[in-house]
Amino acid sequence: MAKKPEHRDLFPGALELMVLKSLNWKPMHGYALAQRLKDISEDYLQIEDGSLYPALQRMLKTGWLETEMGLSARNRSVRVFKVTDAGRKHLERELASVEKMFAGVTRVLALAGQ
Repeated sequence: MAKKPEHRDLFPGALELMVLKSLNWKPMHGYALAQRLKDISEDYLQIEDGSLYPALQRMLKTGWLETEMGLSARNRSVRVFKVTDAGRKHLERELASVEKMFAGVTRVLALAGQ
């Protein structure tokens, strides 16, 4: 199946970064998180369940997330994901790294033709 040309693949670690940033704002269950990422990106990012849920499991194993049981908006039992202290520290380091990377890319794009 061909991808739509306006969509791009994420760089390594981008999904984890967006998950940590979103869950640091507010703990959520997986479906709510997927909807939030879709809404914020104005549908530009299509986060598939086959990518999101394995990423959440990896992040649980690394200790960046923890879960507790909660209720969805439809009053159903759901697993709510929360960022741990280790996850917040990782988020801070990764944000700084990504900001430097984007600054470098921006600089090269601006000056490469000069």
